[in-house]
Amino acid sequence: MTKDMSAGREAATAKARRGLFGRFARNRDGAVAIEFVALALPFSMLVFAILESCISFAGQQVLTTATDNVARQLRTGQIKAAGLNETALKQKICDKIEIIVAAGCPGLEVDLREFATFEEASKVRIKLTSDKDIDTSDFDVDPGPSLSKNMLRVFYRWPVMTDFMRKSLSNLKDGKTLHFATVTWQNEPFDD
Repeated sequence: MTKDMSAGREAATAKARRGLFGRFARNRDGAVAIEFVALALPFSMLVFAILESCISFAGQQVLTTATDNVARQLRTGQIKAAGLNETALKQKICDKIEIIVAAGCPGLEVDLREFATFEEASKVRIKLTSDKDIDTSDFDVDPGPSLSKNMLRVFYRWPVMTDFMRKSLSNLKDGKTLHFATVTWQNEPFDD
């Protein structure tokens, strides 16, 4: 009789467990919470990627516009080549991009050179160092006189703001992305 009673209790317990798990599987009260948790991380990553990309794109556009404006002033002689140095050129560009970058424009690099031909200017490439930074060793600020051919290259090390997006969006060391703008032109005839 004891064996029959214990076998009956085990059967009842097993049936009760199946009923409990069955009810749990059929219960939909917490399904929305579980689905939200499962979708919150990918949705957040998508939102942050969109915001990061939009802000970065706006920064790139501001940098391009500033580079075009300074190049136009150089091309027309409004900015004189005499006495123009790296600090003064950086300040002229920084004044135009400070609306979207940190004060003082940390990470801004400029390269302004005269070339004999447009073909020679087209051969200039962006070089990176072995530790994934901009190689500025051959950068110079040496604009040409009236009717000379010049190229202005402006680089900015754009910081990626969201930590978990930094690895996938950055292409420079320290989690930054390289923004750059280039303008090549022939100066108009103006008094040097």
